[in-house]
Amino acid sequence: MSDDVQPGFVRVRLDLSYDGKDFSGWAKQARGQRTVQGEIEDALRTVTRSKETYELTVAGRTDAGVHARGQVAHVDLPVALWQEHREKLLRRLAGRLSHDVRIWSVEEAPSGFNARFSAIWRRYAYRVTDNPGGVDPLLRGHVLWHDWPLDMDAMNEAASALVGEHDFAAYCKKREGATTIRTLQALRWERRPDGVLEATVKADAFCHNMVRSLVGALLFVGDGHRPADWPGKVLAAGVRDSAVHVVRPHGLTLEEVGYPADELLAARNLEARNRRSLPGGSGGCC
Repeated sequence: MSDDVQPGFVRVRLDLSYDGKDFSGWAKQARGQRTVQGEIEDALRTVTRSKETYELTVAGRTDAGVHARGQVAHVDLPVALWQEHREKLLRRLAGRLSHDVRIWSVEEAPSGFNARFSAIWRRYAYRVTDNPGGVDPLLRGHVLWHDWPLDMDAMNEAASALVGEHDFAAYCKKREGATTIRTLQALRWERRPDGVLEATVKADAFCHNMVRSLVGALLFVGDGHRPADWPGKVLAAGVRDSAVHVVRPHGLTLEEVGYPADELLAARNLEARNRRSLPGGSGGCC
């Protein structure tokens, strides 16, 4: 599959953030629900006074209710349109977009860049509190309340068995034709000074519901309902376990997407396509 930018077009990288509370996920949907992709594409069409909608490609399609602090997308725009609007595009988008989505950077992408296929890792954070009084009202849209004391050491012990390259079928919502093999590069918990437990989850890519399923399994270990070796046994079984709870989306945030040096972008793009050649291999997730 070729990813060459068509003659007369320029590829533009967008770095953005959004609060997922009122969005039905990233991707546009047939029934017209409010989505991040739809919101940005509409704003882009309006501020550039274009008759055509230019479609965005994103590093990771987040589910409904999931937030993003460091999302990355690209869009191919006609050279003339880009040259006309590039200097004022960021400010005009800020004036047009709703306050729950912000674009921080709009820059011409280097050769070979693809927001989805050039990425070498995605890093998510999941935040949960076991405070018996509940969640700080100012954090309620971004932190899950777990009404049991949590043993962070036990959760980290369980998490260590999940790191590495595995078939995560037991922790993914199966999609036809999509591979569930992933390389989980990091999975660890830290307790912040305010008492909130924060999981760092980093992988080359994620399959659908993977992060929230992993977190759900580890919370069962942390509150003593399951032993520390249980999440690893679930992984080894290779099938969905009804005991694995997919936690609510509002505690999850896409924090950062990593890319190689510019001279390696094209090679990474090709490698990612080859490794995940089945349809949907790095589609909606988490």
